[in-house]
Amino acid sequence: MKNIILVGFMGVGKGSVAREVIKISDYISIDTDDLIESMENRSVKKIFEQSGETYFRDLEKRVSLWLQNSVSNTLISTGGGFYKQENLKDIGIVVFLNSPFDKILKRIKSHPNAPKKLKKRPLLNDLKKAKELYKERLPQYMAVADIVIDVTDKSALECAKELLEKVKEHA
Repeated sequence: MKNIILVGFMGVGKGSVAREVIKISDYISIDTDDLIESMENRSVKKIFEQSGETYFRDLEKRVSLWLQNSVSNTLISTGGGFYKQENLKDIGIVVFLNSPFDKILKRIKSHPNAPKKLKKRPLLNDLKKAKELYKERLPQYMAVADIVIDVTDKSALECAKELLEKVKEHA
């Protein structure tokens, strides 16, 4: 079993799909944003506010190198910009979870913890900028992906099953 790296826009459901994958497989799961928050003892939002995006991207680089050298047989959920790490393919199989921007936004806003979910994602404060960022990143996500899963209107469990099947076919 190789590592599986989930990439995709913030709020697409990487964490939800990861939780379902670990329920139905032998994978364990880690989240790059959680690792960064543990390293810094502060939230991603605070890191952005206090130290800026460049500092945060440097932390992502440290995490990516650690993952490459220290982690195997693991499902890795990533932050929205983690896909830019140069060593991504050295870490594992890259799976892009894809959905239209409007569906992602609807998913976040309909979540029972919607205010908390929105607060946790500082880049969603300006929806016009967020949509531009989505449009900019979409072809980049496609370019790094080994596998693409369309998560639109599917449950996390359906996506997890499809992901595991496609990973098996890819191996």
